Amino acid sequence: MAVNSRSSRAATTVGPVTSASDVQAESKRSNGQAVAAIAAAVVIGALVAWAGSTGAKSAGGIGIHWWVAAVAFGVNWIAFVPSFLKRTEHYYDLVGSLTYLSTTLLAALLASPLDARAWLLLLLVVIWSGRLGIFLFRRVRSTGKDGRFDTIKQSAPRFMVAWTTQGLWVIFTAAAAHAAIASADPQPFGILGVVGLALWLAGFGMEALADAQKSAFRADPANDGRFITTGLWAWSRHPNYFGEILLWVGVAVIALPALSGWQYMTLLSPVFVFLLLTRVSGIPMLERRADKRWGGEDEYEAYKARTPVLIPRPPS
Repeated sequence: MAVNSRSSRAATTVGPVTSASDVQAESKRSNGQAVAAIAAAVVIGALVAWAGSTGAKSAGGIGIHWWVAAVAFGVNWIAFVPSFLKRTEHYYDLVGSLTYLSTTLLAALLASPLDARAWLLLLLVVIWSGRLGIFLFRRVRSTGKDGRFDTIKQSAPRFMVAWTTQGLWVIFTAAAAHAAIASADPQPFGILGVVGLALWLAGFGMEALADAQKSAFRADPANDGRFITTGLWAWSRHPNYFGEILLWVGVAVIALPALSGWQYMTLLSPVFVFLLLTRVSGIPMLERRADKRWGGEDEYEAYKARTPVLIPRPPS
């Protein structure tokens, strides 16, 4: 951003003014960091693909997990182009859902014939990604925007980081499912499959119910400007995130018996989900927004004091 000459001349009397060269230097640093982040995401995705492909089926001489990683990044990079040209994030979450669907369907297609475990994992990922993608797409369409993108969508490198990260998110979170689907060593479904399915059902139900409760709360004009403290939101300040973490733990438990060797690294997928939601882009961001909007209000501070951040607990 250029600074006009009058502002520049006044700098000595009214305080420091950012020069055009300073702005350009900051922009270069920001772009350089974005490019580094994109490269790091690709490297991490490649490591996951390598681990998931060891001891697994292949297609065309290439491990199935490599195909999955290529499609995950490719779909998001293609979607980035029109989204950046229009400076819109409206299709970000929908593309994320489509990435889960396309990569999991691709893994199943390349690994066929499938055993019962692989069919179940395919079904669970399809159900979860379909519901969440439609829900998030409808939400951003109704609100008009997603505040997370207000600044970054003006910069091509920074906006591309978001799309690349989404590709990595899919590769990493569904890694155990994709590895088990492509496993060359099928195992009986067993008790772990039953336990994992129970965890997934509990997590999926909690996430879906929490989203529905919050949507209904926001749709009521009487709640304009207020924060939700009822239903599952009386048990946890982020019950939807707890449900998502729990369902991915369930997926990992279901996948476990079919994994071997370096494929066990894919069991880090629920850990990745937990760290991202609790340390990076989920809870910290939402907590800061809530504190900025309602911080200091007695009702809000009391709600925070009695309600766990993540793990649900019956309201006292």
